[in-house]
Formats: sequence, C-alpha cells, structure tokens
Amino acid sequence: MIGYVTLGTNHFERAAQFYDNLLGVIGAKRYMESDQFIAWAVSPTQPSLGIIKPYDGNAATVGNGVMVALIVDSPAKVDALYNKAIELGGKDEGPAGPRGGGGFYAGYFRDLDGNKLNVFCMGG
Repeated sequence: MIGYVTLGTNHFERAAQFYDNLLGVIGAKRYMESDQFIAWAVSPTQPSLGIIKPYDGNAATVGNGVMVALIVDSPAKVDALYNKAIELGGKDEGPAGPRGGGGFYAGYFRDLDGNKLNVFCMGG
C-alpha cells in the first residue's frame, strides 16, 4: 500500500551517504535523484525510501510519533540492517529482537537527522 516515504534532512550529503550504506545492506540502490531528493528501492516497482530538502525552504524537523518501517525477510537481515544503522552513527531506539509475540521481530533506530525507523520481519 505504501508507495514511498520521504524523510526531511538538513544535511543532504551526510544523509545520502548514511542511506547509501544502510540500504545497500538489503540491496536497495538509488533509483531517483536530484539536487533536492534521492530515493532508494530494491526495485522501481517496490516501495521506496527517500530523503528530501523541505520544499518550503524551512529547516527539516522530526515528526513526533512518525516512524518508517522497513520490511525484510529474515531476523538475520533485521539484525544486519539494525547493526549497520548503529555502526553508521544511528541512535538505538530498541535493539533487534522478538517483540509482542506473533513472530514479529524488529529493531528500532534513529538516523543521523533524528528520524525514527524500524526494520522488521514476520515469523522471526
């Protein structure tokens, strides 16, 4: 159902490098790019994640309660992506592991701009 999500940044090049390295762990690559926007996806026909300089020219801010969830197909990939985020300077918001029953396995982190993300799989 989600087509894409954009995250505002005040440090475009730093954010681009963070997401190049982070999303490369799951095979995502840049597929759209301008001087204001970059989007990554594993396929142009799959949902994507992008960074953007706010259109209104004001500073990007973190939305309270907003989180982007990235789905992968195994707990090992959750661990790899979560660990890579922390290695790249992301902040821990809850280490990778089982959550709430039902096979939900997830790790939570904030990127370099403070945006909250989660990586998860079902059946882990």
